[in-house]
Amino acid sequence: MSLRQAFEEERGPLQARLQERGGRNMKRFLSCDHACYQDGALPAREKELLGLVASAVLRCDDCIRYHLINCHDMGYGANQLMEALEVAMVVGGSIVIPHARRAVALLDELEAAAGR
Repeated sequence: MSLRQAFEEERGPLQARLQERGGRNMKRFLSCDHACYQDGALPAREKELLGLVASAVLRCDDCIRYHLINCHDMGYGANQLMEALEVAMVVGGSIVIPHARRAVALLDELEAAAGR
């Protein structure tokens, strides 16, 4: 099973379960999170890239995977995504390196699946 498939198969059902069990505040937060990444003064594509960098700085592997997949699907190339991870490493420091390694493994897989 690919890294992407494993992530999506775990995230999908758990996200649905979180929304089912969550109370009003949980649902409001999840709605706000979704709305934040829609087109606005910044296009959704740029917001996803910002989400990737912030997630790497915060060292959240699930969030990194989520935003990396979205960024790749929205047309960002490997060089652009690697530069974004470089920004995250400069801001977050060397503690970001293990998370960047895992991001590169997923990026390699995404690029191979896309035939790049």
